[in-house]
Amino acid sequence: MTTTPLAASLPSAAPPAARPAPSRRIPADQLWRPVAECGRQCGCDGGPRVGRARRALRTMAGLVMLTLGVLLPWRADLLARALLRALGIRLRVTGADLAPGALLVGNHVSWLDIVVMTALSGPRARLRMVAKTEVAGWPVIGRIGRRQRTIFVDRARPRALPGTVAQVAAALREGYTVQVFPEGTTTCGPHPVPWRAAFLQAAIDAGAPVQSITLRYTHPAAGFVGDDTLVESLRRVLAARGLSVAVLLGAPRPADAPRRDLAARLSHTDAVA
Repeated sequence: MTTTPLAASLPSAAPPAARPAPSRRIPADQLWRPVAECGRQCGCDGGPRVGRARRALRTMAGLVMLTLGVLLPWRADLLARALLRALGIRLRVTGADLAPGALLVGNHVSWLDIVVMTALSGPRARLRMVAKTEVAGWPVIGRIGRRQRTIFVDRARPRALPGTVAQVAAALREGYTVQVFPEGTTTCGPHPVPWRAAFLQAAIDAGAPVQSITLRYTHPAAGFVGDDTLVESLRRVLAARGLSVAVLLGAPRPADAPRRDLAARLSHTDAVA
């Protein structure tokens, strides 16, 4: 007589139901922020570098320029140009002139973009920028932004976006040139993200032209992407050899299409095309 073990005679227990993976909590300021695949893998830490002595000189020159900008009622455009020179960054502008009362739209690479665009904003340009609210708290850069009457957008409050767009439209009606980064995030160049169309509605509402810009940096150290910090980025910039930036300005175009169509069209258009 063959006996069957008790354990073998019992029906096999059903495997425990798999617990659903906990949903990843998305920070409030990331809810509508585009995602770029840029990070340290893009090579921001590479490129030729200067020696320690040159870095020290740049640091001291930058501090002098920033101190003058804080203590003296200096024009923001002159301060920005002097700061770029102190950091060893050459600026070149090609293409059309800045159009008064136009909405400037283009790619976003770094916090340096704010300094570069401010350098183009002479008294006649009447340039204002759109930036995230966090920029207002940055040392010196935030001061420059506030001095330029930057329009700050709170990414943690998506419902406040229509009000911010209305502010941009009002500034355009008053004859200001307003600059915005429709990508909504920084990229290192090879990985563009689709443009967000919200602020193009401001140009449509104000009957203002749209002018495209393209920022091109010659050194990977300019990239400010992923989980980068302002301090780490500044260290790379101070150490970069041969860093320059070209600003390509396209001809102004009428905002004569729905905002999503404009975003799709302009995001694939080079400024000099």
